Amino acid sequence: MSDNFKYISEPVSVSAPCRIDMGGTLDISTFYYPLRHLNPCTFNIAVNLRTRVRILPYIKGKIKVSSKGFESAEYPPDAAPFDHPLGLMFAVAAYFRADGVHIEIESSSPPRSALGGSSAAAAALVAAFLKSESEDEGMKKEKIVKLAHALEESVAGVPCGLQDQLAAVYGGVNAWYWTGDPDRPVFRQKALAEPEISDYLESRLLLAYCGIPHESKNINGRWVREFISGRTRDLWHEIVSCTHTFIDALTRQDMGTAVSAMNRELALRKKMTPDVLDETGEKLTAAAAEHNCGARFTGAGGGGCLWALGDQRNVDRLKKVWEKILSEKKGAALLNLEIAWEGLLYDKR
Repeated sequence: MSDNFKYISEPVSVSAPCRIDMGGTLDISTFYYPLRHLNPCTFNIAVNLRTRVRILPYIKGKIKVSSKGFESAEYPPDAAPFDHPLGLMFAVAAYFRADGVHIEIESSSPPRSALGGSSAAAAALVAAFLKSESEDEGMKKEKIVKLAHALEESVAGVPCGLQDQLAAVYGGVNAWYWTGDPDRPVFRQKALAEPEISDYLESRLLLAYCGIPHESKNINGRWVREFISGRTRDLWHEIVSCTHTFIDALTRQDMGTAVSAMNRELALRKKMTPDVLDETGEKLTAAAAEHNCGARFTGAGGGGCLWALGDQRNVDRLKKVWEKILSEKKGAALLNLEIAWEGLLYDKR
């Protein structure tokens, strides 16, 4: 075993928020390079369903990872499997040559809820290992995003986007533009709101867990394959347009136009992959349309969460309908949605 492993002497704790989104998949390089002439972008809101990662001193010669919903796993540093359900955490630890550490993960979001929890955990773990490094804060955030994304993509076996890591690290309400230009930064941030309007936005949003965990590889993989084949390029062109329209409308607080763009984007996704919504998702999105609200799955769909947007009066009415629909599905429920204006938080405990 190599003698250049990194040991820690005291606990380090970092948390990062999950996100809701629109225009996802466009944050994957497979899409944003050939579509760069359309200025592709992704919208997301960081939400205070946080994933907390703690690094604790442990037995030298071992790395242990514990997370609710998974059986704890423990391996020697050079033998930790990256294809394990907790393999991403082992991959991050391997990058930093960690040894004698216990990585504890606490998530306030449902498991596999399509809210980007695993990416948030990876970003928080990278930040925890980098905590002692003194760098310009902006450069450090970018480094955490890029490293967490690169490590996730390296073990996932499929192309991965950047938006989850960005929401986790930066927080807030943002549009992320994908430059597709090797001479420029990979992403450009446009903040769309400030904490002063938290009440305004939160009163116009709903977030529901459908009770079924998602499996993003299947749907994302199909989107990638169809795009590469050339059969769905026209639909992706329109998805870019819908996302631009949505962002512009939300900036103007034009809920009617934002709702229309949101529902059109959902229709385009369903045209490509009808199973992107399960039965509960179909009921929720239909109810949203009936109440003049927009609705969309989070992440790549196929289970997990849906979110809705609309005028406050319409959202208040929709909330009661969604509660009734969700009550009929075991494990399904509305989730408390608060905007996380801060991304990474270094905890004192």
